Formats: sequence, structure tokens, C-alpha cells
Amino acid sequence: MDPRNDYIQAITRRHFFQKGALGLGAAALASMTDLPAQAAKLPSSGIGGLPNLPHFAPKAKRAIYLFMAGAPCQMDLFDYKPQMNEWYDKDLPESVRQGQRLTTMTSGQKRFPIAPSKFKFSPYGENGTMISELLPYHGKMVDDISIVKSLHTEAINHDPAITYICTGNQLPGRPSLGSWLSYGLGSMNENLPTFVVMTPNWSGRQQAQALYNRLWGAGFLPSKHSAVTLRKSGDPILFLSNPDGIDSSLRRRMLDSVSKINQETYRLSGDPETQSRISQYEMAFRMQSSVPDLVDLKQETQATLDMYGPDVTKPGTFAASCLLARRMVERDVRFVQIFHRGWDQHGNVAKDLPAQAKDVDQAAWALIQDLKMRGLLDDTLVVWGGEFGRTIYSQGGLSKENYGRDHHPRCFTVWMAGGGVKPGVVHGETDDFSYNIVKDPVHIADLNATILHCLGIDHRKLSIPFQGLDVRLTGVEERHPVKELLL
Repeated sequence: MDPRNDYIQAITRRHFFQKGALGLGAAALASMTDLPAQAAKLPSSGIGGLPNLPHFAPKAKRAIYLFMAGAPCQMDLFDYKPQMNEWYDKDLPESVRQGQRLTTMTSGQKRFPIAPSKFKFSPYGENGTMISELLPYHGKMVDDISIVKSLHTEAINHDPAITYICTGNQLPGRPSLGSWLSYGLGSMNENLPTFVVMTPNWSGRQQAQALYNRLWGAGFLPSKHSAVTLRKSGDPILFLSNPDGIDSSLRRRMLDSVSKINQETYRLSGDPETQSRISQYEMAFRMQSSVPDLVDLKQETQATLDMYGPDVTKPGTFAASCLLARRMVERDVRFVQIFHRGWDQHGNVAKDLPAQAKDVDQAAWALIQDLKMRGLLDDTLVVWGGEFGRTIYSQGGLSKENYGRDHHPRCFTVWMAGGGVKPGVVHGETDDFSYNIVKDPVHIADLNATILHCLGIDHRKLSIPFQGLDVRLTGVEERHPVKELLL
């Protein structure tokens, strides 16, 4: 008899609640109608993924997601709206707003005065794509990237919005994009994690929104599919170094003994998390040699360091994180996500936004060029963007030199590059106010479907039975990859 069935029968009410109403990792797997068959598909060591994946030949083998947490101002960076200069300090027409829900930060304002972008735009690339002066390096690479100006979401506040785009649901508890990729596609390098997250420093508004590990967590999938977080200082990964008096051979013997105990625990209880713990201990042991090599930037040429800019040698910066991301995908880490905070410009756009843009502009450009020069861009997907956009009207005081912008879910901009994505494309259009989409809307679930497609996954076929639903990253509504972006 399968010990997992014993575990299902023996689970107590107290144990159930200890597992947590939002995690439910074991309960999710136990609820599958064909548990042994499904379990056989799970890679025991985090390598291999599901046997039926990829569904078709992927264009990308791996991905890097540059997440701008806080929501960049699309009309100050990518969505050029020169008509707004004539609307300075005039009220946003109700015909444009159309009764849209507002946050409590501006819902009490008596006026919604138009704040044109104070930043200059210039045409770049073969198509004359307009890019803000805050992103000159992005201007140099517009022919390498595909810009989507018509992304939209239902969430209007940071935590539900970022949870939504990262996990497919505004409520916590679902697996993140990287966890789905780890579960479905497995690892390409047994000595490094499948999914790595970095949270670098930022230069803009320091009172940034908190980030929670559920954004890169496994939800109800086995916990081994959660991301490993690379730290900004000290040991790159917590508890990776041996304690004083413990050498590698002793640690190996300790792990072997612990593994025997855990295997016996699994035989008796059938808790799938026991197997996850075994695999995580083994991964930690292998990372003792692989991670120091990964983070050793002394191996990089001066030309490469210069390309990323002066911040690249400062641990914890966005530039250093981008270079580490390239080193990871070079070693076949499946998914790397960099969360760069501080993009929440409710006020003082004139000071905070240029600082934020400077953090990422050269480094993002260098990452694309570095991947391209090494022959990695063709099969590495890179995504840049936040959780929603910003309003054309000013929050708080308005002058021609400074203003603030509130949250705006109806339209915002992301860009993609590399494996499976057409270069030099600008997709979607917004109205003159960068307020409503007038052409080719792209829901955030469509974006996730597109990312999965580039990696060889049909988003409709990657699901797990949970709480009566076949849960998938893109939800239950009809969603589609954006074909106009795909090679």
C-alpha cells in the first residue's frame, strides 16, 4: 500500500491547520484523483520535470524576469503623450476616467489635474520608437526588445497586484511563475537551484512596498519548487557555510544519516514534504561548491564589467544582480527573478524616477548585449515590467517641474526580449491620456501565457487539481499567448 495513502488517512485536524490554510502543500497533492500516477511524474531530485513537458519545442530554455516593484510611470518612460502638454493642469475628463475605481490616496481629491511628462522623448531604432531621456540605454536597444504598451490588470493596490501577476491570483497561496517552471520543466543544473530570486538595493523613494516570499513561493506545490534567495551581503545563501569545526566530509556523513531518518519518516507517514526536505538538503550540500564560483565576479573581463557600469562591483546593486543573472543562465539556472523596489512615485517624480531609471537602464541594456554576445539571447527570455501603471493626473501638488502619480491598472508598459520574441516590435496603443487601451489589450494572464509559450508550455495544459479546480497560472478564463510578439 502506498504510504501516502496512510498519511492521508492519519492526518489530524491539528496537523492540518499547522500546515496553514494558504500553504496546504501536502493536502494539495493528496487531493489528486490519481495520486500515485501524478506522484510518479514529480522529479524526485528537482531534475527532469514532468514527462509530458515541454508540450512543444521551446524557443527559450530559461528566463530572466526584471520586476520593477512599485509600478513605473509608463508615460514618463515609454508611452509618449506630447498632446498632454496642452492639457497641463486641466481636469481629467470624466469621459476618459469613466468612473474608474481610484485608490484612497486620490479618491478624496477635488480635482484630477493633468500632469504632462516633464521628460523629453527621442526616436530610436529602425522604427523611430519614442523613449524617454531617462532611459538612453534602452533607446540603444529598442531593436532588440519588444515593447507592450497595452498591459492591464484588475488589481489597483500593490500587494494584490504583484501577487496577481507573479502567481495568477490576487489572494496569496498560489505557486509563483518560477515555481510552475521548476515543477513542470525541472532543472538543467543539479548543482544550482532551478529558481533564484534577488532583491537589490534601489535609489528612488526609500519607503518602498514590502516584498513577501510568497511572490516566489511554491504555494501548494512541493516546497522544493520555491525560489532560493541570493542575499546582498554575507553568505550568498543562508546556512550554506559549514559551522566551525564541521568539514565537508563530516557534513556529508551527517546528511546521509539525516536522509535515512527522513526516508523512514516518509515510509511511515507518506508526507511529500519529507521528500522535498531530503532534496533541499542535498542541493544545499552541492551548492557549497557551485555558489562560490557563481558569485565570483573576478572571473569577468574588465570590458564586461565596464559594460554593466560602475555599480556592477558593488554587491547588492541592480547592476551586480543583472551580471549574476547572466552567470546563472550561463550555468543553466532555469528562472531568475530580480525584484527592484522603489518605483512607487506618488510624489516627487522629478527626483525619484530619474534615480530609479538610472539604477536599471545601463544594466538592463548590458544584460541583453551580454547575452547576445555569448549566444544566449536566442534561447533566454528576458522580461521587464511592474505590477500596474501610473495615472496621467497628479496626486497632490502639481507644477511643471514636479508632480506625483497614483496607481493605474488600466494600462501599463512592459518589454520582452530574447527566446521566442520578435525584436523591434511595439504592441498595443493607449489613448492620448495613457489612461485607456485603444488597441490590442494584453491582460497580465496573457503575458504569463506568452512567457510559458516561449518556454514550450501550453498554459492550458499545465495545471494541478486543488480545492475542486484544475488550477493553473493563467486562471480559468480564456487567455492566449500574444501571437504578434512571437517568432
